[in-house]
Amino acid sequence: MAKGKKNKKASQQEAAPEVSFIQKNLRLIVVICVVVVVVVIAYVLGRIFINQRNQKATEALYPCEQYFQAANFEKALDGDGQLCVGFLTVADQYSMTKTGNLAKLYAGLSYAKLGNYEEAKKYLEKFSPKNDAMISPAAMGTLGNTYVQLGDAQKGAETLEKAAKKADNTVLSPLFLVQAGEIYESLGKTDKALQLYEQVKARYRASVQGSEIEKYIERVKRSK
Repeated sequence: MAKGKKNKKASQQEAAPEVSFIQKNLRLIVVICVVVVVVVIAYVLGRIFINQRNQKATEALYPCEQYFQAANFEKALDGDGQLCVGFLTVADQYSMTKTGNLAKLYAGLSYAKLGNYEEAKKYLEKFSPKNDAMISPAAMGTLGNTYVQLGDAQKGAETLEKAAKKADNTVLSPLFLVQAGEIYESLGKTDKALQLYEQVKARYRASVQGSEIEKYIERVKRSK
């Protein structure tokens, strides 16, 4: 009996520091719990808000995409005063959403089609590339060609190389590599151009550009 009381007393003494810690830090523990709950609620509400905004942005973008596909780039950009508010408005009002980001790309492509390369550069640089194999590399490729149009051929070629690497497919990569190679040729950097052409031959021989890459290689070699 005495032994049982002794064990019980020892257990109480062992638990005492834990109870004491909780008592001393109760306010801090409550504050931490409240902060965690607030952060979780804010995150959930934030996601709901963003999803709702993205849905509205998608609805606003759709009529403008129709003008883009019809090559009516002015209305696609500025709107028609009816259903299409314009890529510029969508990009501005819904800038934090995925669709708003896509509107920036559309705006950049539209300006490029219209030959307004300064504005094209502005919106293409605002576009945030994702981990996809087609849209984001295509955006980078257009940006590279925009740099060339604005007189920065070196930066244009470098951007096209990055676009080819990001795409890593037989559709876009050889196209951008050949474009970059031709730019390097115009800059007198034939070794760099040859390197890119050889890359197309080695990795993308089955592509459209790969089927005629030999003529590019021979042209560079003859120029040396």
